[in-house]
Order: sequence, then structure tokens, then C-alpha cells
Amino acid sequence: MQYLEPKKIVLIGASTGGPGQIKKIIQALPSLHHCSIIIAQHMSDGFLESFVSNLNKDTTNTIKMADSEKILLENTIYVCEKSITIEQTSNNVYFKKQLHVANSFNPNINLIFNSFLQLSQNVEILSVILTGIGDDGIQACVKLSENGTRCITETNQSAIIDGIPSRARELVTNIEAYDIEEIIKIICEFVSNV
Repeated sequence: MQYLEPKKIVLIGASTGGPGQIKKIIQALPSLHHCSIIIAQHMSDGFLESFVSNLNKDTTNTIKMADSEKILLENTIYVCEKSITIEQTSNNVYFKKQLHVANSFNPNINLIFNSFLQLSQNVEILSVILTGIGDDGIQACVKLSENGTRCITETNQSAIIDGIPSRARELVTNIEAYDIEEIIKIICEFVSNV
């Protein structure tokens, strides 16, 4: 199979309240073309695979777990777990589990998003922070924003739990805040205009 690097990538990070918001996004998506979506939703072990299975019922796009050594393909949605990152070789980009990384979250949004910095000069990235407790993902969004990535988050009124979004609005330069319906429109436009 010939490797086709996506021209665009959407990174979605969420914690408490995220599954419902992510489901709305997945249901609204058009067919992906030259684009991949990476989802980092905090969830307990054992639940992520059923989450993927349920999301697959709501879309014609392909949704897979981001398993170690799996190549990052275009036109695919990946759901991450634990300490998964991406690594780039001269031939492809693939997922890699970081075995010796202390992991406070499943998955670690900062770890995943940070690993995409290496692609940010060649691939257009949209970073999305949804509802949740804490601040996982904020440090990575700061770096992504500094490297020219567009970063968006939910408004206080839209987020089910406004912990992570409020930290994003406070700390990420140039972050844009929208309600979930507007975020869905932005994502759909982003993946459609390739």
C-alpha cells in the first residue's frame, strides 16, 4: 500500500463531557479527503475500543485505534490511548507507544499534540480543545500556536466542564473560542477545503 501523508490534520483533545461533543463532530463530518483526525479523549482503559465502535456507527469515515507501529494514513480518524505519539521517517509517519513515559491521563493530550509539532511546517493543523477538567493539552497548544497552528476551544457557555477550555483561553496566544456548533462548522470547512 502506498503511503499518502495527509495534507491537513485535526487534533481534538477532550476530557469530562467530551464523548458527546466528539460524537456531534463525527456525525457532522463530510467524507475526508487528504485529511486525518486525531482524537485524544480522556477515558478509562477498556472503554476506548467501545467508544471507537460506537463512533463508527455514526459516520462513513474510517475510525481506528491509534496502535503502535500503525502508519498515519489520510482520510482516517484515529482515537488515541495512553502514551501514544507519532514519529516521522523519510518514508512515513507512524504511531509509537512511549513505554517509559509517566502517564497521568489516558491518553495524554500534551504528549500526543506535542508530537505533531514536527509536522506543523509541512501539514496544515487545526488544534481543538473541548470540554474537560484540568489543563492537559494546554502546554502543547501553546507550542502549536507559536508555530502557526490555528487553535480553537469552547466558550464557557458551550463547554460542559470549562476547566481545560478556560485554561486554553487564558494561556494560548491567539486562541479562538466558539460554541460547539461553530466548532463543528469550522472543522467541517477545514476538512472540506483541501
